[in-house]
Parts: sequence; C-alpha cells; structure tokens
Amino acid sequence: MVTKKVVNLPVHIFDTREQMGVAAAEDAAKIINAVIAKNGVANVVFAAAPSQNEMLENLLKQDIDWSKVRGFHQDEYIGIDEKEPAGFGNFLRRAIFDRVQFKELHYLLCSADEAEAKCEEYAALLKKYPIDLILLGIGENGHLAFNDPAVADFADPKMIKVVELDDVCRQQQVNDGCFATLNDVPKQAMSLTMSFIMSVPHAICVVPTDRKANAVYNALNGPVTTACPASILRQHTDAGLYLDKDSASKIL
Repeated sequence: MVTKKVVNLPVHIFDTREQMGVAAAEDAAKIINAVIAKNGVANVVFAAAPSQNEMLENLLKQDIDWSKVRGFHQDEYIGIDEKEPAGFGNFLRRAIFDRVQFKELHYLLCSADEAEAKCEEYAALLKKYPIDLILLGIGENGHLAFNDPAVADFADPKMIKVVELDDVCRQQQVNDGCFATLNDVPKQAMSLTMSFIMSVPHAICVVPTDRKANAVYNALNGPVTTACPASILRQHTDAGLYLDKDSASKIL
C-alpha cells in the first residue's frame, strides 16, 4: 500500500481491488462502531455501483451491530420500474441491505411524478437523522453521487435534488454492465447534493479501474472546480480516497 496526502485528503493506493475493498471496509467499520459507541446508532449513506462490490462484501465481514445502523442511499434513477435490477435500491438490497438486519432502511425509488416530493421527504429524513458516514465513488466524469459537472453546485441550497444526467455518466452505466445500451439508461435521477456530501462528518471514497484514472488525476491535481466535482474532496475535513493500481495509474 502507498499512502499520500493531497491537501486534507489521505489517498491510499493498493495493488488489487480486493486489498482496496478490505482496507476501506475496515476503516468504515471503525467509524460506524465509534459512532454507535457514542450515540447508540449510526446513520450511513451507501453508494450503489459495481465499484463498491469489494468494499461492501468486506464490510459484511466486519464486527458491526447492524441493528444499530440506519441505511440510506445517495441517488436513484427516475422513471425505472421497481423491479429494475439496475435500480440503486435493488443493487443495495442484493449487495448488503437484504443480507443483514438494519435498524431502518430508507429508499428513494418513486414514480416520476413523485420525484420532487420524494426529495423533500428524504431531506426531512436526513435532517431528522443526521448522517455520520457517507460511502462514495467517483464517476468517469468526476461526479460524486449524480452530481455531474453540469449540475454540481458546491454551495447548493438543497440537500437532495432532481438532476439531468450527462452522456458520459449515462455511458458509464453501460460500461459498468448495468444497462445494455445508452438508450436504456434514464436521463434523470434524484441525487444528494455536493453541499450535503461535504457536510457529512466522515466520507470513504472507493474508486477502482483504469476507466477512473483520468477522473482521479483531475480530482487530485486539477483545480477545485465543478468541472470535476470530486476535486472538492480535497477540502473535506475527514475523507479518505481508496484506489487500486489501475485507478491510480496516472498519479503514481
């Protein structure tokens, strides 16, 4: 493992995705258990993407009392069927939510005409249960959650909002094997905002594969700008970035 710090952000680089996932899961478990010990319950936002597979699988191996964890997710497509396998709630059910007993689980999926109301409802939940830890990935276009460059706002007044997805983001869903063609990928989603993500006390960002190498390079070496939303992680007070050698190939 190689660790270096870029401004406030510790960057951990591993030879393999599995090593990356183990380390991120162990660090996430430490945060979750510390919050439970202090507050009796931990509120955690999960990312839903194949990039998270190794971390989530290893998180299940940690000694965590899941009955003291509330689970949330950070984004969801608008206009998909409730049984759509690529839906982020369904991804998280398969990966973790249905595999351990959580205290509570809060999903985003709704009908298209209910999206704005769902955002208001979810924002109320986030205010009621302040998030302790957010688990993140970085998109090929540098997005965090579904804050693509065109819609990212570091000073967003909202906690969660309806967003338009750019074509790079939508193509990534095809590249990840979630949808067969670009036309199958929804054009809108609900997403936690950049300002909300930065307000969460702890963040763990897991980013494998060479398809993310350019985004990782820009996030760490370019200006802090919404042209690469993930660049703002350098200013987070307690975030960690976990890479494999492929995603880190342009910063080594």
